Amino acid sequence: MALTVSDVDRFEASRPRLEAIAYRLLGSASEAEDAVQETFLRWQTADVERVAVPEAWLTKVLTNLCLNQLTSARARRETYVGEWLPEPLLAGDSMLGPADTAEQRESVSYAVLTLLERLSPNERAVYVLREAFDYPHREIAEILGLTEAASQQIFHRAKKHVAQGRARTEIDEAAARRIVEEFLAAATSGRTEPLVRLLTQDAIAIGDGGGKVPARAKAFEGALAVATFMRGLFKPSRAKRSLVGGSPDVYAATANGAPALVAVLDGRVIGVMCLEIGADGIAAFRNQVNPDKLERATRRWAAADHGEPLLRAF
Repeated sequence: MALTVSDVDRFEASRPRLEAIAYRLLGSASEAEDAVQETFLRWQTADVERVAVPEAWLTKVLTNLCLNQLTSARARRETYVGEWLPEPLLAGDSMLGPADTAEQRESVSYAVLTLLERLSPNERAVYVLREAFDYPHREIAEILGLTEAASQQIFHRAKKHVAQGRARTEIDEAAARRIVEEFLAAATSGRTEPLVRLLTQDAIAIGDGGGKVPARAKAFEGALAVATFMRGLFKPSRAKRSLVGGSPDVYAATANGAPALVAVLDGRVIGVMCLEIGADGIAAFRNQVNPDKLERATRRWAAADHGEPLLRAF
């Protein structure tokens, strides 16, 4: 049966929520878009007149598509070149979803999305639906084919895993910019000591080049190792300019609700470095330079007002 205009409108009204759920489940904007499109195809072939609660039906279909995708994604990531990091979303992207509560904002942070990779597909789905979208356990159980008690147990276990992985620190946009500016000043000073003072003792730095852009296969660990790497990263050189095709402009920004550096060359985002801030300083740098994971960021960047660059790198 062909969809009516009303049926299509109903799906489109749900699209932002579905995309936000899929992004949190998959850690990939492009895969989230594909999952939502596949959900629409299922909606097209369904007997929608017999669907009592369309929003619940769509969420169930989408979630199960994402669970299947997560299972195959785990196998693919075993052969992924180097470290795998989620696809970053810049401030204002609709796929970031609801941000009314601290829990909702944290659920889409780059740090938490990275931690969610450690969970089983079911744990990840329960955590996302409950923590980020406040679904009752009764509905989550129906979506995933669980008992309500099992959903509650899975949620508490998943939340414990996430909580053990990081300490929550919320930062507003002005503070985020100050942190980025202070970091850049230290990174371009040519000295290691100012950087070390900004970092936690157990700071880490991770890069994802996907085998397409050079990135260290293992994380740098410890304040001194990270500071030494960052000092070298921001030191100008002809080799770096040749590698990326020029001198990118570096901007202060917000990605996934946290301070970030965005490197832009000829209007194209070539890197997004997300900073995780702890109580004692910068705890982690997660640098996404895989071009396949920066296409949406480039589109968002072109459509947004981003002010003047803080510096021209390399």
